Amino acid sequence: MKVWNSTLGSSFILVGILNDSRFPELLCATMTVLYTLSLTSNGLLLLLITMDVKLHVPMYLLLRQLSLIDLLLTSVIAPKAITDFLRGDNTISFGGCALQMLLELMLGAAEDLLLPFMAYDRYVAICHPLNYTTFMSPKVLLFMVMTTWIVASLSAIVYTSYTMHYPFCKSRLVKHLFCEIPPLLKLACAETSRFELMFFVMGVMFLIPPLATVLVSYTLILFTVFRMPSNEGRKKALLTCSSHLAVVGMYFGPGTFVYALPISFHNPKQDNILSFFYTIVTPALNPLIYSLRNKEVMGALRRVLGRYILPSHSST
Repeated sequence: MKVWNSTLGSSFILVGILNDSRFPELLCATMTVLYTLSLTSNGLLLLLITMDVKLHVPMYLLLRQLSLIDLLLTSVIAPKAITDFLRGDNTISFGGCALQMLLELMLGAAEDLLLPFMAYDRYVAICHPLNYTTFMSPKVLLFMVMTTWIVASLSAIVYTSYTMHYPFCKSRLVKHLFCEIPPLLKLACAETSRFELMFFVMGVMFLIPPLATVLVSYTLILFTVFRMPSNEGRKKALLTCSSHLAVVGMYFGPGTFVYALPISFHNPKQDNILSFFYTIVTPALNPLIYSLRNKEVMGALRRVLGRYILPSHSST
């Protein structure tokens, strides 16, 4: 089989969900709206948590990391997909493909690791409130954040480097919304079974233990919540936990099918839809789920508006 020159000077052609859709213009418009929503909502949440001192507690500082991850993740995928569709040119350079894969893997793994830390934070706050400042001290919080980014970055570097070292076949068509390992391995002109096993193991390690941690944490939380004497406290705890579980379900659900299944089980159309969901839809909805019914976030919004926006209007 003829091998094309897969070097920094070569390129791939992304044939993603916008190309396979029966209504590509409508889908592109939907993607644009979702990306704009993700930018504004995650950006606003980042701004509020940074500017309002009352939100400088572990729960919201971890939420700030989640908003940063979501903002970056969707920005790695959506702008290129939208501009490529509008220009009618879906090519991506070899180096650009490697960079996109590296960033997507890093941010995806970071979210996998961050969500169980957030679940642990809620577990300590509800089940061990008297020890909360000890179990969630600034040092523990720093450890969580550093572990999330360092482990995710190292994993992404290793798997991106290994994927891109393969020689690729003459076909440059990547049947995916963006550069990802499963569709690229299908173009490789070398034996990839060992690496496919490594990729499967990575997917299982980054998805199953974190998901199990989240489920165990919230099971213990529910047992504690139902024993609470105060209806108000029970309602607040259930509201917080339900929003966290909704985010977990939206991310781990599609992610499990994409990363925790052997590559031989992958279907390009299914992978495109699932990838669209967890890289475009979920980052747009996460901040809305966390903030719309959250009194602390809405209170912070009113305080920031009153401090920086309203005084300027009243003085004019």
